[in-house]
Amino acid sequence: QVQLVESGGGLVQPGGSLKLSCATARSTPIFSVYTMGWYRQAPGKQREFVATITRTRSTNYADSVKGRFSISRDNPKNTVYLQMNSLKPEDTAVYFCNAVPAGVWGQGTQVTVSS
Repeated sequence: QVQLVESGGGLVQPGGSLKLSCATARSTPIFSVYTMGWYRQAPGKQREFVATITRTRSTNYADSVKGRFSISRDNPKNTVYLQMNSLKPEDTAVYFCNAVPAGVWGQGTQVTVSS
């Protein structure tokens, strides 16, 4: 299984922005063939869908983040991004990336939105 490493999380005030990255150390078919997605899990809650992007860069978003988040991919760099704008406290969660269908889950990156 290919390990995916999420990064870019942190503490941000409501209304602020963060850009998350999901990458591998080597090239993999994941970044040229598969749809990729971002997911998040808040304390005490189940992991939920956030956004996906296909090989042809067609995107889909959860209603809760539509208009605020933007998913993108750079296949030559083996990286998927999640630009998060107008962040709300409800966005606080550990964010994960994965292929669709999902493979092995990584450690995720913590995003905390608080004043």
